[in-house]
Amino acid sequence: MGFLENTGLKLLRLSKPELAHNIAIKALNLGLAPKPEVSIFENLKTSICGLKLDNPIGLAAGFDKNAEAVDPLLKCGFGFIEVGAITPEPQPGNPKPRLFRLAKDQAVINRFGFNNLGMEMASVRLARRSSKGVVGINLGANKNSKDRIEDYAKVLKCCGPFVNFATINISSPNTENLRNLQEKNSLKNLLDQVLECRDNLKNKIPIFLKIAPDLSLNQIDDISEIALKMEIDAIVATNTTLDRHGIKSRVKNEKGGLSGKPLFSKSTWVLAHLSQRLDNKIPLIGVGGVASATDAYQKLLAGATAVQLYTGLVYHGIGLVSEINKGLSEILSNQGIDHVSKVVGKERDNFL
Repeated sequence: MGFLENTGLKLLRLSKPELAHNIAIKALNLGLAPKPEVSIFENLKTSICGLKLDNPIGLAAGFDKNAEAVDPLLKCGFGFIEVGAITPEPQPGNPKPRLFRLAKDQAVINRFGFNNLGMEMASVRLARRSSKGVVGINLGANKNSKDRIEDYAKVLKCCGPFVNFATINISSPNTENLRNLQEKNSLKNLLDQVLECRDNLKNKIPIFLKIAPDLSLNQIDDISEIALKMEIDAIVATNTTLDRHGIKSRVKNEKGGLSGKPLFSKSTWVLAHLSQRLDNKIPLIGVGGVASATDAYQKLLAGATAVQLYTGLVYHGIGLVSEINKGLSEILSNQGIDHVSKVVGKERDNFL
């Protein structure tokens, strides 16, 4: 991390967390954020669901909720980015404060509740992006919707023409009863509608499914079975957790989803079990606690084809993306592995 980025991070930490986040988005848009040195490594070039990536490191949904900073983010070294979650109608989300730093744990708790400006604004911004790169949208449902399943299809129909993939978010803990959609019958109905909507798009983009880390083995079995039967394109594992085991920070009991370092083991356990059940039939994206090249490498070994991060940027800055890519390329080279795809799932059993 350079001097300017380090200084900027220290200043941001003096601000309230949500204000600091908004400042970071504005700085990116105005060209005021540090510009990381971005390199392309041949051994990291990969693909997922037919999408060609310069590297397997992606930005998770939640950072750019309203597709405000797509172009500058694509220039920060990510192999792909995901915006949102986006709902059909604008909504303010939950009352503030709703974002908390847990510095002792290198973690964050949020209970935003899908605050966003709605699908119409997102579609306009996505349509006018100028930078090339792989961009996805995280599909959400309005809190007071009468038909949440229909909401996902609405957002896909509106924004799908302007993105490369879409992720069905049924795993946020901050919208009441949303996680119930992970149950077998509800999930099947949801996928039926969303996949039908996708098939009616001119560009039939891949559909990903984002799941929670707080799942039983039976629930993982059900999700795997349905994902295979419905031919979902990829699974994102995982969203934030409600678990607070081992957390030290004084705000640990704030309601919301916990992300960051403490989530790594739980999310990787889910990832490995999915990998075991799906047996390379559906690619996986590993999310949760990635803050170094070693973390990313561990996700790959557990079964991920690509990884995503967000909370790591809070503590290490945007330069973390380039650091991970460089470090991951070096790990592969030092082990005599000529391409990142060759390590996917190779040590899965160690994480079960």
